[in-house]
Amino acid sequence: MASTYTSSTGIEKIGSGEQAGTWGNTTNNNFDIIDKALNGVLTLTISGNTTLTTSDGTVSNGQNRIIILSGSPSGAFDLTISPNDQTKQYFIKNSSGQTATIKQGSGASVTLLNGFSDIVVADGAGSGAAVTTLLNATDLVGDTSPQLGGDLDVNSNDVLMGNQSVKFGSSKWEIVLDTGDNDLLFKYNGTTKFKLASTGAVTSANNITAFGSP
Repeated sequence: MASTYTSSTGIEKIGSGEQAGTWGNTTNNNFDIIDKALNGVLTLTISGNTTLTTSDGTVSNGQNRIIILSGSPSGAFDLTISPNDQTKQYFIKNSSGQTATIKQGSGASVTLLNGFSDIVVADGAGSGAAVTTLLNATDLVGDTSPQLGGDLDVNSNDVLMGNQSVKFGSSKWEIVLDTGDNDLLFKYNGTTKFKLASTGAVTSANNITAFGSP
């Protein structure tokens, strides 16, 4: 029986009675493949669309566990996992200066921005293969509608707002900094109802009641 290969890493399984006198070379090659699959670190110099390839029985770049993307591509690029019928797991760090789209087939892909790292899984489903993330990390810069799953603990640090306003859901209330004179404006539906000046002066659009319980 001729040799066969493992479905995810391409390790050669020597057929019964095969490779007499040479099986040692194949075994050593297999150990090199296993070594890369366990702890291999590969730095890929990216110049454009790039393929991570796992070749049966051959030490190849797609067998490494950790992938560091470097280089200086002129724009965003695809990192394609090949072949599309092998399940894979990679730890990937993007230091290329551009956005990487990690894919295997026509299914889902993972977008990895420059400076970010992720753990991705390719399902090896053939032409429709998908790549998904295990981290579900949120890029607060690129995400136009980030959401918290709980309270935000600033860990004794400040929240720096710049010149932006603080809005309270759909209530139409917001607090705005008037950068001209550093006054705080309390607005309702876009109209200032209350102003706290940097001098301490208070201006209200209506009467102020200063007694009783709130």
